Formats: sequence, structure tokens, C-alpha cells
Amino acid sequence: MRRFMHGAATWDIACPRRPSRVAGVTMAGFRVRDLDTLRMVPHPAVTLLLDFGAGSPVLDHAAGRQRGSMAAGLGFGSGGAVRARGENVECVQVRLSPVVARAVLGVSPADLGGAVAALDDLWGREASRLLERLGEVSSWEDRFALTDALLARRHAAGASVDPEVAWAWERIVAGRGMVRVDGLAAEAGWSRKRLWSRFRSQIGLSPKRAAKLVRFDHAAHRLVAGESAAGVAVEAGYADQSHLHRDVMAFTGATPAAVAGEPFLAVDDIAWPGAHPG
Repeated sequence: MRRFMHGAATWDIACPRRPSRVAGVTMAGFRVRDLDTLRMVPHPAVTLLLDFGAGSPVLDHAAGRQRGSMAAGLGFGSGGAVRARGENVECVQVRLSPVVARAVLGVSPADLGGAVAALDDLWGREASRLLERLGEVSSWEDRFALTDALLARRHAAGASVDPEVAWAWERIVAGRGMVRVDGLAAEAGWSRKRLWSRFRSQIGLSPKRAAKLVRFDHAAHRLVAGESAAGVAVEAGYADQSHLHRDVMAFTGATPAAVAGEPFLAVDDIAWPGAHPG
């Protein structure tokens, strides 16, 4: 377990020793005392928060307030209006590639609409049983194993996305969002209308919006790593530094300089090492 400190908050972070049985699933464990209010930064994954501790995480967002275990849609937090806080929070956080999210969630990421839903509303008693068991075991490896077993069962029983949609998403991710999305349909052998419709309904965003989110995510982590905004703009394929500034503001409500100090992003390299290569 590693430790990260920011202001009054102390984050203890655990990482699984083994990868998930489901490709596209990553996990980390968090124990946070006195969680300062922090900005939620959009991420190109569907995020599950499995809360089993004595405290409870709280999300304040445009639609109201959410407590406890939840699922957040692809790009949740866009615009910078979502804040997280809490005390004595213990949770397993899961990131789901949108390619596997529909099977695991039981609903399409599009049904979340970039918003957040209580996990009980999606999984019912299955969610409550998992949270009870997470609180009963004492080791993070046991918690990861319990979580992974449930995710694997749900994935095996769930509906998969179209292979062409999965291929298009993987192309966008591999290209760090710097792909000509208009050419994806031709390469997949589908009409543009068909790919755009299936992609949006199964992934939750249009290909163009997905590419923008993936590119932003790469750029944001480069800023946190200490690279200059001018250098990041060139490396991430933005037209110029002003273009980067506009995109970062649109996704986070903050300037590139402010985003570089976001603890939500700084924790990533500890919780998901190697997920954001240079």
C-alpha cells in the first residue's frame, strides 16, 4: 500500500497483484481520511465506486448529491461542476472500458448518460451482498478477488458490444484520440451512419466526442507529469496551445495550469501505474 497526501487528506492506495480476469477492467483500493473537496476530472472509462467503510463518499453534482456506492458514466464530471468529499472513506474503485461496461453493468453506458447512478439501482441485492463481503474481509487482495469474481460472472452473462464498435473504440484509444474518426466506418466496412449510431448506443458517446475525451485524458496526465502546456499541445495533437486551453477548460472548468495540480489526476499514477505512458 502506498500513501499520497494532499492538504489535510491522506490517501492510502492499494493495487492488485494480478490483472483482472476481464480485459478492460482495472481496480484500485482507497482508504482516505478527511477527503478535501476535490474536482472530479472526466475519464475515458465507466467508473464504479464500491464503498464499504465506516464513512461515505459524497458527490455533489448538477443533479443533486450522491452518497455511497455508485456507477459514473463515461466522461462523468465534464464541465468541472462535480466535486467529491468525505471522511473515513474505504472503497474499491473499478474502471471499466466501455467495451465491457454494458455486460458488467447490465445497461449500456449510454443509459448512464455521462451521469451517476446508485449501484443498488443497477445491481439490486447483488450490490449489497458484495459490499457486505468487502467489509468482512481484512485484506485488499481478498477484496479485489471478490470484486473480480463478480465482475467476471456478470461479464460472462452480459451482452457484448458489436466487434466493429469494439474495434473503433480500441483504435481511438491506441491513437490517444488522434485518429480520423470519419475514416473509421470505411475501415470497419460499415456506413458512417451505422457506426455512429451503434457506437453512441453501445459506448455512450459519439466517436468524435470519445476521441476528444481520450485525447484530453492523455494531455491532462502529461500536464500533471510536469510537461509544459506548449509541449503537451504539440505532443497531443492540438492545433496550438489555445486549442489545448479551450479543451481543458471545456472538460474541467479549469486552466491547464490548475489541472496540473489536481490530486484526482496525481493519484492515478499510483493507483493505475503504467496506465498513462508518455
